[in-house]
Amino acid sequence: MPRPGPRAMRDRSERAPATIGTAGNARAIDWLLEPEQPSVRYFALVDLLGRKATDPEVKRALADIPRKGWAADLLRALRPSGLWEKKEPTNVQTYVDFLYQPKYVSTNWKALVVSDLGLTSSNPKVRKLAERIFEYKLQLSSPFNYYHEEVCVSGNTARILTRFGYGDDPRVRRLYDWLVDDQRDDGGWNCSQGTPGTLDGWEAMAAFAALPTSARSGRMENAIARGAEFYLKRRLFQEGAAYAPWLRLHYPNHYYYDVLVGLDFLTRLGYAGDPRLKPALKILLDKRQPDGSWLLERVHPDATGSSVYPYMKKATPFALEEPGKPSKWITLQALCVLKRVEDAT
Repeated sequence: MPRPGPRAMRDRSERAPATIGTAGNARAIDWLLEPEQPSVRYFALVDLLGRKATDPEVKRALADIPRKGWAADLLRALRPSGLWEKKEPTNVQTYVDFLYQPKYVSTNWKALVVSDLGLTSSNPKVRKLAERIFEYKLQLSSPFNYYHEEVCVSGNTARILTRFGYGDDPRVRRLYDWLVDDQRDDGGWNCSQGTPGTLDGWEAMAAFAALPTSARSGRMENAIARGAEFYLKRRLFQEGAAYAPWLRLHYPNHYYYDVLVGLDFLTRLGYAGDPRLKPALKILLDKRQPDGSWLLERVHPDATGSSVYPYMKKATPFALEEPGKPSKWITLQALCVLKRVEDAT
């Protein structure tokens, strides 16, 4: 991890409270506060340091998100049509795959990353992007829509549009209704119909975590409680034989699960104080580097073309950071999880 720049070293008032942990954490937070990646800086200010929306530094970081860094690069490549694709669909088959193929460089996947980075419909380009998702994938008259689709598709779309600011839209609420209906008897979700839940079916829980508590229905709260029990009972990674990909920290989180993904949505949903998180937290803490950072271990948690994910042979990897190197995004997520756990104790 690079040494903090002069600005970060000067501005000691921006550091997290001492309760967030070690000197290594403080150094990592200085690194996250560097201005080159305003999305990271914004979430570090708000989620780690507890700064308010009215804080001048928060307002400046938020305003910088579409101007420079990862989010700005993605917006720059977004076409006037509101999509990253060059062409509109020409027949039913291309309509079915539209926005979703090729993995992981088409609109569906890049929209997920844009929503992670803090962009909302207050940005005209994001607003146009959201309109196109509604147009192509959330109309009942569409040849292929995301209602009654598998949880990875429906959950991701609900999460994207909620973060963009459409959580109250009836079309998005319909997605949430489907996620509740699709929950299995054991409390989990699965992309295959008629099968038990699996830790890999995490997208519904992440979508629920994107909704403020006040926007959740009683049915949603019940689904969240059952889903949380499903993950906690399995300690977030204990399901069948040991499965290495769940122990590899990765980003983007398109639809691949790992322990940090699980820790993030469970702590967001109010389960940060549950003692059953401890085994997963130990895995996370053991991965912390001496300088307080965490590595991006993989872009995807398994190797391209493996027997586990054979369809990745057709995928085009998409990454913001270099695998095997300290990651600002993974470090931010890890420290946010630890802070929620600390605040819950």
